[in-house]
Amino acid sequence: MPTTGVLALALTGAATGAFVPWLAGRWAGVPRAAPRRPAPGRRGAARGRAVAWAAVAAVVFGGLGVAPGVGPALPAFLAVAAVGLVLAAVDLACLRLPDPLVGLAALGAAAGLVVAAAADGRPGRLFAPLAGAGLSFLGYALLALLPGSRLGFGDVKLAAVLGLPLGWLGWSALLAGLALPHVLHGLAVLGLLAARRAHRDTLLPLGPALLAGAWLAALTA
Repeated sequence: MPTTGVLALALTGAATGAFVPWLAGRWAGVPRAAPRRPAPGRRGAARGRAVAWAAVAAVVFGGLGVAPGVGPALPAFLAVAAVGLVLAAVDLACLRLPDPLVGLAALGAAAGLVVAAAADGRPGRLFAPLAGAGLSFLGYALLALLPGSRLGFGDVKLAAVLGLPLGWLGWSALLAGLALPHVLHGLAVLGLLAARRAHRDTLLPLGPALLAGAWLAALTA
């Protein structure tokens, strides 16, 4: 993709990311009745969150613009990324991955991949994304059923959704997308423990690591 296209995607991502805190607040159960004149400190914190998520979304969207192998499926990847940013923010806020949002990401991925396969003239290419979703679901479901597992079935369903675009990229991307989240999550846990921001029994969200791992797998496919 030309540099101008990547910059346009990054700007689109920044505009999308600026709304992530507000959307996440709605799904995380933040009361809709906000103070008419919020304190300056609150306004500054809200502005800072919007800027931070805008920066993250710009990197995510721009990265997908240069990811190899995406091709005509780019709209599907962007749809998953847009919903995924909100899912990550909600999971960080309340350790929950709402089914309607996961379903919306699945719908965006499926619709985008169907259109991409038709544009590519190879409808049979949809088999790999479906297989990727099935394998991801099965693998994470087995992990969730293990004794002492802290995986929730929201994580399992999100992993299945991410298996759709990763399956489009191929088996190496799918395997990387299955493994990288655990590496990222483990590093985050170690960092929080070292900083004394968490304890061994602290529940930490896996959704952000799932999404970040899938993004990195797409970049390195």
